[in-house]
Amino acid sequence: MFFRNVWSAAELTNNCKSILLNQCRSVKGHIHIQCRTAFQNTRRGSRRAFKSDPLEQLHIESGPLNAKGLVKPLFFAVGVSTASLAGCVIWEYENLRVHTSTLLRKPGTWLSAQQKRITTHFKPEPGPIQKWWNSLKETEKVFYPILAANILVFGAWRVRALQPIMVKYFCSNPSGSAICLPMLLSTFSHYSAFHLAANMYVLYSFMPAAVSSLGKEQFVAMYLSAGVISSFASFLYKVAFNQPGLSLGASGAIMSVLSYVCMQYPDTRLSIIFLPMYTFAAGTAIKVIMSVDLAGVILGWKFFDHAAHLGGALFGIAWCHWGGSHIWANRDKFVQYYHALRKTDTSR
Repeated sequence: MFFRNVWSAAELTNNCKSILLNQCRSVKGHIHIQCRTAFQNTRRGSRRAFKSDPLEQLHIESGPLNAKGLVKPLFFAVGVSTASLAGCVIWEYENLRVHTSTLLRKPGTWLSAQQKRITTHFKPEPGPIQKWWNSLKETEKVFYPILAANILVFGAWRVRALQPIMVKYFCSNPSGSAICLPMLLSTFSHYSAFHLAANMYVLYSFMPAAVSSLGKEQFVAMYLSAGVISSFASFLYKVAFNQPGLSLGASGAIMSVLSYVCMQYPDTRLSIIFLPMYTFAAGTAIKVIMSVDLAGVILGWKFFDHAAHLGGALFGIAWCHWGGSHIWANRDKFVQYYHALRKTDTSR
């Protein structure tokens, strides 16, 4: 059992996303704002909360939506996915290279062992942060950087002077002047503390199973690719049905992790966090969640960004059945090319 208490299908669907704002007035008219997580004040105290929502005074870019506007986002999604895969393959290569070099440098004689003991004696004591990092599990070393990035962006939302920039670059908007970069940045963007916590909890719950199956490098490649692909799925839906709006949050990428784990281990028993006595199969859970999102897409529900969730879930299923065996498994040619390129650079 990879985890005991995780969200049920309904809880996962609701807690990974919420309302950004019901509506916002812009220069060109009325625009709905949908999201993968929420733009919502969760603090009611007058000292901690804004007296009025500062986002109501911001200019939200809106304009006509057409199919031609999807060309750049499509190429950006393909480009980011390709760059993520290439970067993570290089990351895996360098990790293996360091590990191999460490094994080759292991002391083979008593004299070399004594030399190593003397040199380590004079090395400075590692600091508390380094000790903490070295004590982490492999999965946690992947999770905490993702958590830190989300917390950093969440903190930036609290700075009023930065909020126009956050709306422009950290909210996915198919009718905005900045279209491509927010597709990636919005996957690390949360306005509500509750929804940030919910998303990170779900990611932390399902990440051990995904990382143990994929490895940390392939997992990061899948996660980043799912983020931009889920954003593009949202763009595609909004353009097709002429529904402009903003989206933000990590739940599109998290849905890919959730669907991958549920398809890879369909017989794993999950339970509701507050009702551990009721269990259900992981394969059933992902079917229920995807059915809710599909209904939202078909019926045009505007409460959540169902298209982004559905796109992320489909990407996770595709990676489970096809991506790992046909893309990641065929990385040898690129590794050989990078090895030759690196060898040429070091020989100069």
